[in-house]
Amino acid sequence: MKKISRRNWTLIWVLGMTGQICWNVENSWFNTFVYDKIAPEPAIVSWMVGVSAAVSTFCAFLIGTWGDRIGRRKPFICVGYILWGLFTFLFGATEMLPKDPLFIAAAAVVLMDAVMSFFGSVGNDGGFSPWTTDISDESNRGTLGGALAVMPVFATIFGAVVSGVIIDQIDFFAFFGLMGAIVAAMGVLGLFTLEDAPGLRPKRDEKGFWHQFLSVFKWSTVRGNRELFWVFLVMTVYFIGFNVYFPYITIYFVNYMGYDYGMTGILQGVGLIAASVMTIPAARFIDKGRMAQVIGAALACNTAGLLLVSVSQQVAVLLAGIFGAGIGYILVLQATTAWIKNLYPEEQRGQFEGIKQIFFVCMPMIIGPAIATQVINRLGVEMEVNGVMGMVPAPSLFAISALLTLLTLAPLWKAGRLSRERQAAGTV
Repeated sequence: MKKISRRNWTLIWVLGMTGQICWNVENSWFNTFVYDKIAPEPAIVSWMVGVSAAVSTFCAFLIGTWGDRIGRRKPFICVGYILWGLFTFLFGATEMLPKDPLFIAAAAVVLMDAVMSFFGSVGNDGGFSPWTTDISDESNRGTLGGALAVMPVFATIFGAVVSGVIIDQIDFFAFFGLMGAIVAAMGVLGLFTLEDAPGLRPKRDEKGFWHQFLSVFKWSTVRGNRELFWVFLVMTVYFIGFNVYFPYITIYFVNYMGYDYGMTGILQGVGLIAASVMTIPAARFIDKGRMAQVIGAALACNTAGLLLVSVSQQVAVLLAGIFGAGIGYILVLQATTAWIKNLYPEEQRGQFEGIKQIFFVCMPMIIGPAIATQVINRLGVEMEVNGVMGMVPAPSLFAISALLTLLTLAPLWKAGRLSRERQAAGTV
């Protein structure tokens, strides 16, 4: 049994929360920034989200393999966070570019977001995430999964409530600078406080780096890890539905419903704070291996919540909807995080973090926003945003997301059956 030390728990929360806040700034406010400062064009958001997802996925493979080979995570975490912060700040400078022709500004925000995502993936996906696997085991991954699951929620609350207030006061450029400085400072802190897991050893393929890098891209890898790959598919289908609405939720509240950034943050924050308490009872079920049941309940809450958001503009109903969708998001993330960490091959944890990124980030963040672009262009509302006409999302976006979320039940059934077979056989 590996006990997670107090110092490591502190680092998990400090580095994890900082990273999730920065991801939230990218996923929520970069998109809103594009609508406000570049153009109200959903295709730009779709390209930005998709390209950054592909870049971060490749980076997770690259750094995960590198970390496995040298038996270290710390250098990637620290350097990655420092450069992540720097390029978060530089992203805000794109608002100073000319908007005519629009292609130049659009290409610049896509490129800068991709560079920022690369270094974010170095620090968070390729370094921090495998490090949390290295220092934990099955006895505490339900609790660890709960902590890692609520971090994006707390980050969303911070990103919605606090960020909205700050942006109302100082605007986007200064806000991105502030966030970048905080992330870079955490990278510096890690240089002096973080240590790799004592049992971590180099795992080298004697045929070279690229042979080791490509070694997981084999059908035998899938056959040998069937349950793990079905859980990956659960993540893919769920997060496709999630990425249909989430990149546009702030745009919807601000532009369609007319709230300011502060009120938008309060609506999201209150609902998500209430939802986060569900991680405590869920951890008990997860530690007992009942991940599929937790996810099934989460899907019901998620679907009901999104449907409520789509049918009403009353504050009480919106809060109930965000609460339901928040429960779904938190519990799916908590359960799948613990589930996959229990199934990772010990000698390839870093590489399998890269595989996870394909299913968790790359495919959902390419497919989801692409679907959303079509939904917004066909079913959205044309209106003026800062003097420019464009299409903004309408309630239909949330209804379609709810229906797509239900498709998660198909891979969940198969993953749950394989999990029960493994537990009945007494294998771990």
